[in-house]
Amino acid sequence: MLKYPTLFFLFFITISQAQIVSEKERSVIIDKILKDKFENLLPVLMQRTGIDMWVLISREYNEDPVLKTMLPATWLNARRRTILVFYKPEKKDTVERLAVARYNFGENITSAWNKELQPDQMKALAEIIAERDPKKIGLNYSDDFAIADGIVKTDYELFKNALPEKYINRIVSAEDLAIGWIETRTPIEMELYEDLVATTHEIIAEAFSSKVITPGITTSEDVVWWLRQKVTALGLETWFHPTVDIQRKEEKLKDHIDAFSNWYGETVILPGDLLHCDFGITYIRLNTDCQQHAYVLKENETNAPEHLVNALESGNKLQDILTSNFENGKSGNEILLATLSEAKSAELNPSIYSHPLGLYGHSAGPTIGMWDSQGGVPGTGDYKLFPNTVYAIELNNTVQIPEWNKEIRIMLEEAGFWGENGFRYVNERQTELLLIPSDN
Repeated sequence: MLKYPTLFFLFFITISQAQIVSEKERSVIIDKILKDKFENLLPVLMQRTGIDMWVLISREYNEDPVLKTMLPATWLNARRRTILVFYKPEKKDTVERLAVARYNFGENITSAWNKELQPDQMKALAEIIAERDPKKIGLNYSDDFAIADGIVKTDYELFKNALPEKYINRIVSAEDLAIGWIETRTPIEMELYEDLVATTHEIIAEAFSSKVITPGITTSEDVVWWLRQKVTALGLETWFHPTVDIQRKEEKLKDHIDAFSNWYGETVILPGDLLHCDFGITYIRLNTDCQQHAYVLKENETNAPEHLVNALESGNKLQDILTSNFENGKSGNEILLATLSEAKSAELNPSIYSHPLGLYGHSAGPTIGMWDSQGGVPGTGDYKLFPNTVYAIELNNTVQIPEWNKEIRIMLEEAGFWGENGFRYVNERQTELLLIPSDN
């Protein structure tokens, strides 16, 4: 589904995933996105957060998570000690972008350090700060958001020791600015994202098909490793190890911890099984996260049993309740508690654990529940919803199935975009069970 020119083709790829572009073309797209964000997004975020100077400091192989997302396409890591300075004067709509480094930081950030004139890199940084006299100097430290907590103790101490005394009390946490940079999606990114999610769906559909699964022979672990190999063969990456689990009439429903820690291993897939996967890929610095279900048809069946079809519908209903509670300025905890209350009133048995999605899989922004924190999540759950952000709409609804004399869990996860015109799925969602034929 990715719509960019094709430069290579792997012999066993038969669907539109073959249109994934070369590394060289990816670099062009990455740098185009960065240029757009530095010029159009960053000034807005600095104005919104009231930080007129943002300083990021990293060393090679120990990169600040935010700085890592700013690396030019041809930089896989920071170089030596890399220092970036973003300065937005109060009456200007543009941001001055400087690198206190020996060379330019790609095409978007200009080198501002002449080592021959000032051998000490931190003193050179201090001089840049003094020349601009900022009111607030934002550094990436945060109690609640790991992605916004990128400055290490060594660099922090070196920075403070080099800074003139008058600027020490101007240092503030750049938490909101860092989160804004990480969570906000641009139109260019969203065009790419739609195709990336579609590709994720295609891979799941192929995994949950007779091309991959032969009931009575194929195991859940076989499908897991097929997913990993498929992604590698396509030239993509997985940001977490996928899982494939099985619910069936004869076996008790596993709890969250048991299902996550023990998985389903070499369990043979059989007719009548309800399958579930958790799978995500990385491409051009964006990540997907998707959970879908499939049913293995029994002999003479042409569709899934009605009780499983209805169970999936209950999961879709829970999705609708959650996304209807999205509203700018609401915190993740507010959205969570409103959704749980409304869902329980609708006689659902919900669990909500949705999270921001984008430059990282578990990204920065409002956390909307965790599976073991259904009363709210202190800190990350208190962050408020902003437009032009993407979320993994991740949740489950537990359903009593009389025909199986047990409960099952419908676990769904889809990428959703919250924009100026409200909520939409980035590329649709599962509303019908995938069906796997069986010859048994």
